[in-house]
Amino acid sequence: LRYEGSDTSMIVPEGDQQAVKAAFEAAHNQRYGFISPEKNLIIEAVAVEVIGASEKVSMPEISDDPLITDLSALSQQPIFMSGEYRDCAFFDRDKMKPGQRISGPAVIVEKTGTNVVEPGWQALLLPTGDLLLERVEELIRAKAIGTDVDPVMLEVFNNLFMNVAEQMGTVLEKTAYSVNIKERLDFSCAIFDLNGDLIANAPHMPVHLGSMSESIKSVIRKHKATMKAGDVYALNAPYNGGTHLPDVTVITPVFDEADSDILFYVASRGHHADIGGLTPGSMPPDSRTVEEEGVIIDNILLVDGGTFREDMMVDLLKSGPYPSRNTHQNIADLKAQIAACEKGIQELRHMVDHFSIDVVHAYMGHVQDNAEESVRRVLDVLKDGTFTYEMDDGHKISVAISINKEDRTATIDFSGTSGQHPLNFNAPRAVTTAAVLYVFRCLVDSDIPLNAGCLKPLNIIVPDGSMLSPEYPAAVVAGNVETSQCLTDCLFGALGVMSAAQGTMNNFTFGNDTYQYYETICGGSGAGPDFDGVTVHTHMTNARLTDPEILEWRFPITLMNFEIRRGSGGAGTHRGGDGVIRKLRFNEQMTAALLSSHRTIHPFGLKGGDDGEVGQQWVERSDGRKDILEGRDKTEMMPGDIFVIHTPSGGGYGKP
Repeated sequence: LRYEGSDTSMIVPEGDQQAVKAAFEAAHNQRYGFISPEKNLIIEAVAVEVIGASEKVSMPEISDDPLITDLSALSQQPIFMSGEYRDCAFFDRDKMKPGQRISGPAVIVEKTGTNVVEPGWQALLLPTGDLLLERVEELIRAKAIGTDVDPVMLEVFNNLFMNVAEQMGTVLEKTAYSVNIKERLDFSCAIFDLNGDLIANAPHMPVHLGSMSESIKSVIRKHKATMKAGDVYALNAPYNGGTHLPDVTVITPVFDEADSDILFYVASRGHHADIGGLTPGSMPPDSRTVEEEGVIIDNILLVDGGTFREDMMVDLLKSGPYPSRNTHQNIADLKAQIAACEKGIQELRHMVDHFSIDVVHAYMGHVQDNAEESVRRVLDVLKDGTFTYEMDDGHKISVAISINKEDRTATIDFSGTSGQHPLNFNAPRAVTTAAVLYVFRCLVDSDIPLNAGCLKPLNIIVPDGSMLSPEYPAAVVAGNVETSQCLTDCLFGALGVMSAAQGTMNNFTFGNDTYQYYETICGGSGAGPDFDGVTVHTHMTNARLTDPEILEWRFPITLMNFEIRRGSGGAGTHRGGDGVIRKLRFNEQMTAALLSSHRTIHPFGLKGGDDGEVGQQWVERSDGRKDILEGRDKTEMMPGDIFVIHTPSGGGYGKP
């Protein structure tokens, strides 16, 4: 069955109408955390399963062997069991009679194996010759897990928290509709404590994860007093907890089993393929206000006590001067994000059932404390540094990093950065924080979750009204994807640990009223003191590129060429990563847009290493003309036209 207008079906047992409906709603609620009782149910398919059985095999009972006398041990040997050495008897299974029992600790040997009977267990030889092992004494644990930090349990909880977020991501990938989320994996999932601070995340998108905490805190400020079990919230407002409009965050409070107290928060952020705006794909290169970039979702109640508010959401997506072009796709992806959060709720409740809420809350604090100490250890060996990062249009990012060795803290001061950008390269404060968090987490040489603890030793100074802390209604769509990359390279440059990567996500969008598509394109990463750069999605993006088969099946596009620009990386003792070449032929009229950087300024090398190469792009028209495009540009593509993109490469490190 499926809801009318939905693509997602649930398998339920055949029965009368009432039973089938109840089973469907239970299955839907288990996966998504809500139902839509106002919608009609559609029978998608009916299946009959036939199960056949092979001939029943009878096991003959073994007969007593009169030559076998009472069971006696072959030998006594000390064996390490249950934490200590124990004097252990060894028995021959072939000399056992049906009904005889052997209590542990013991070892039963036979021709093809060895059976260890631990303390508290007993072995019984059945008439069929099978050996049945069963526990006969209750297992008593040495001690319960306490709330004090234990190094072994700290590692366990580090991985448990990350695993919850990874399972959320798996559900989102499997249930999403858009290519952007389902295939490119442009999404992130994470869990948060009662204050909205990041506890752990899956290895998804760094620019999402470091900035999601602001979304949670915005929801808490507005809705804390009225939250109830089954509520889900959504937002994308850049000036109220969001980053840019295509990134829609879905937040769910996690209540206890009695639905009375909030224990945690879970969230999933997905980049929607279109949320409205000047151009299909919602990444316009020429927007000047945030309203020109799409529909603003300003901290709304998306699911009310278990009921999905679909009509309200559709009306919102269709509102404003630049409405969404594909509300069906938006709704499908929002439902997948809700399902991801529901998975997080289920897994966190399992964790609480197993360890108790006091222990889980305690270790949420411990993993943050561990991350804080890990960053402080990094600060112990870092040196002060400054860097000014020039962008293609003359704007700049300036940073001064000063380390206080006595307090084991650092101040990251962006004073001197250019003022608010006239176009859309403004990065909301949350994006700036995400870049700092990412860089210092990268410097930690241990496998810890990216979380709020990493930020505790860091004092971030951002001048108000700058391009790193803009004021409404400044456009921000490129701040999240482009300025974040520039911030990252600027910070690594100030610390002297890595040359510049390609410094862009090469945001490529195309579409019309029917199709909308968005992708980021890989390029060269920077080299370091003991490693070469590679060709990859760099730093603040961690997406995939859509498989060619999926791309050409879902869109009227032909991927003509995709290859590495061999030798384009900056030379050095260690060479920067190469850029790529990507060519797409359009088979239908559509608007294409590119939002990118490093088309004029070369990605910098360090310690004498050469700079990387800049990117470039053009359109090969079907009539033979060649139209050169800027790094921020849009054009109309006609059938037969080919869009060509060369992405930048990374800088080299050390003299060649």
